[in-house]
Amino acid sequence: MKKQSRTHWATYIRILSMAAVLGIVARPSHASVALLMEEPYGDLGAFDPAGHSAVYLNHVCAASPTELRVCERGELGVVISRYHKIHKTDWIAMPLAAYLYAVDEVRAVPQTVDKADVAQLRNAYWEKHLTELAPAGKDGGPPKGEWTQLVGASYDRQIHGFVVETTAEQDARFIARFNDRRNVGHFNALFHNCADFSRVVLDIYLPHSIHRNFIADLGITTPKQVARALVKYGKKHPELQMSAFTILQVPGDLPRSHPVDGVDESLVKSKKYLLPLVVLSPPLAGAIVVGYLAEGRMRLPEDATIFEIGAAQRAADKGTPAKRAKPM
Repeated sequence: MKKQSRTHWATYIRILSMAAVLGIVARPSHASVALLMEEPYGDLGAFDPAGHSAVYLNHVCAASPTELRVCERGELGVVISRYHKIHKTDWIAMPLAAYLYAVDEVRAVPQTVDKADVAQLRNAYWEKHLTELAPAGKDGGPPKGEWTQLVGASYDRQIHGFVVETTAEQDARFIARFNDRRNVGHFNALFHNCADFSRVVLDIYLPHSIHRNFIADLGITTPKQVARALVKYGKKHPELQMSAFTILQVPGDLPRSHPVDGVDESLVKSKKYLLPLVVLSPPLAGAIVVGYLAEGRMRLPEDATIFEIGAAQRAADKGTPAKRAKPM
């Protein structure tokens, strides 16, 4: 992997940048929960543009990938989500730096990567931390499979975050509930997917805030619907101090990710799906278009704070402070 210049000052600035964007340094005394709406990527992303959904908790940390605890001072929190075919568990929790960049410490985050860099970072993290979740292959090396979704998400895709303030009491209730519940996977793409998991987590913090949309998504919970519902709930409850941020895909030669779509939206935007529907059932095609126009659209905040590794360094050079996530 290309050697990076990492002075003590540059490392410190990177840590402040990540923390400020995610609301850690800017509001150190406040806990928060953030929905991560992650863009689809690769061939599967082109076929299924729903993307992925996860939840970030800045005061909750992982005692292990399947056990939660309260964070200690200086820890950055945890990303928790539901996955398919990873260790037969319903949910897995990953430290923030590992989830985004496949590293243990923010100082090790690379400025740019190529395909070989990403494989090296993920394999090194797997060997150190994930062999129980993803046992080695016959050759003793990293196995094939979906475990790579646990680490280095920012190498594959851009991530849109929506964050609200919470309390220590809510975190304690969440930790107790999830540590006590049976963590056995039964993933179902239609009715028990990653977005359904995010809906359940957010419901613990914000009861009745997230719901399915039978018009825009045909009753399937999608990452975009969870984001739409959360933003709508946040506008009705300004005391939650909702804000938005974007974690950019790390620069490099990996293909860029695609915009997130809902069910109706993906059908409307794809001629290979919409045209056959128009021929076979014009009323159904019309209903899908109307559903998308009425309920399926969502405009991402144009002024969402951008987390970019080099941004804080440039700000420091100009003598300006790192930005915090902007209220919506």
